[in-house]
Amino acid sequence: MKDKVVIIGGAGFLGSHLADALTTEGYKVCIFDVRPSPWRKGGQEMVVGDIMDEEAVSRTLQDARYVYHLAGIADIHQSMLSPKETLNQNIIGSAIVFDAAVRAGVERLMYASTIYVYSQRGSFYRVSKQTVEHMLESYHEQFGLEYTILRYGSLYGPRAQEWNGLKRYITQALREGCIIYPGNGEERREYIHVKDAAQMSITALSREFANQRLTLTGTHVLNSRELLRMIQEILGEKIKIEFDDKDRDSAHYDITPYRFTPREAKKMVPNVFIDIGQGILDLIEEVYHDMGKG
Repeated sequence: MKDKVVIIGGAGFLGSHLADALTTEGYKVCIFDVRPSPWRKGGQEMVVGDIMDEEAVSRTLQDARYVYHLAGIADIHQSMLSPKETLNQNIIGSAIVFDAAVRAGVERLMYASTIYVYSQRGSFYRVSKQTVEHMLESYHEQFGLEYTILRYGSLYGPRAQEWNGLKRYITQALREGCIIYPGNGEERREYIHVKDAAQMSITALSREFANQRLTLTGTHVLNSRELLRMIQEILGEKIKIEFDDKDRDSAHYDITPYRFTPREAKKMVPNVFIDIGQGILDLIEEVYHDMGKG
């Protein structure tokens, strides 16, 4: 058994897959989340708690070698509606985790950020991620807390939240027989399967990535028209696709998130990866089963 790893937010989409991958690699995994993980495997410890609870966080981080911090509000639409809650959870909650990591003598803090830090879009979600990245760099300068910042691209795959873009389009297609996309079809995303992202997040523990910023994306760059056409073909040409440019969400970027950032990042892509066609097929099967049709 390797060293103890705590995943703050380990019951969620990415967190649960990361827990699986770390367990497979032989790490002693502790999941910390506000709800019990429905995907917890044998041997994984589960701590139900809130990152705003300083005592609970401090207790959980004792004897941890590595900590992955994935918790917080990640839905951009929710962040637009609830700025105070977003900033409180994502910024103050992160400070509580960082403080506890320093006291516990954690060797490395792995922080889940986003490619939206490069952008002027992303609402209060982007603001919170940019702020926490700078906070983490300051914790390293002042307290010696080693870190790696992981800026994820567009994640997709099993266990995704209902607001996840690809999950939402597939669900709409299966329920309604059509997909109404809020845009013009030219919006581009770098998709990465969640299992590939989890594996790369473990690779990032390597010494060469200490105190570095990594952009983790897949090899698939698709515009929304290509993506929806792929879903349509897999489902047998029966799905109607409509683009509604007037209803486009201004919080999301169109072609690229890149604007200006004071801290450049190395880009990491998987050498071996899950093909997006297979990934979409697997996700369709999961949604179909969850709807009680399979």
